[in-house]
Amino acid sequence: MRNPGVPFDESLLRLSQPLGVPERLAHRPEDASMALRCLDLTTLSATDTEEDVRRLCARGVRPLLYRPSERVAAVCVYPELVPTAREALGGTGVSVATVAAAFPHGQSLLRSRVAEVEHVRELGADEIDVVIRRPLALQGRWRELYDEVRAFRVAAEGCCLKTILATGELAEPAVIARAAIVCLMAGADFVKTSTGKETVNATLEAGAALCGAIRDYRQATGVSAGLKPAGGVRTTAQALDWCALVRATLGEAALGPSTFRIGASGLLDELIDALGGDD
Repeated sequence: MRNPGVPFDESLLRLSQPLGVPERLAHRPEDASMALRCLDLTTLSATDTEEDVRRLCARGVRPLLYRPSERVAAVCVYPELVPTAREALGGTGVSVATVAAAFPHGQSLLRSRVAEVEHVRELGADEIDVVIRRPLALQGRWRELYDEVRAFRVAAEGCCLKTILATGELAEPAVIARAAIVCLMAGADFVKTSTGKETVNATLEAGAALCGAIRDYRQATGVSAGLKPAGGVRTTAQALDWCALVRATLGEAALGPSTFRIGASGLLDELIDALGGDD
């Protein structure tokens, strides 16, 4: 279910409180499989070619030879390579994701960023990860942030919209939580930690702040939005920590591709090893 958003509401903004990381994060054996199914397998390199994307898509569709039904949630590529990914993933059930809105900095004109969202939707992207303008959050310009994300929501139409907050640059948990709930009010389906290009990317502390906003939004509206850590999630142990964080703060029902993703490029190999290899 897509998040339709709600009108900008100052009271929701005031109510949103960041959560802390639980003292103990309990891993479960099945969480490695869950992490694989919730993976946004990503390549965002300046040297990416069509052949690189085809190979990555093939791995995402069948990462485990002995479990042909297991696959990642999405493959995320630059806009230019969306048609290639769409062709490679057609009929597989794996979504095509891309980045937009002047990724990774978000500092171009709003009309250009909105036009890019519209364009990648027309190219056939199923999911669009947009970056926010960080100064709007750092300066508490919440209504402006809402209006920009709302414009992205309209431009994305039926696509899944993920907003990247660059939490390492926002730094303070309270700012992260407020930025997240503003994005959710504007209609974001997921809030995402990072572009992967910042000095500080996905941290559990930032993730807990985002989970607080997701929880508060769910309580206020009944809509279950999603969390996407991205940037620096490279090991199975890290992936399991994120699964445990979601379970502890949002409940077991929040663990699944519709409300949880991990954006990563190197994590797949680690998960394959943890699950017993691919042959």
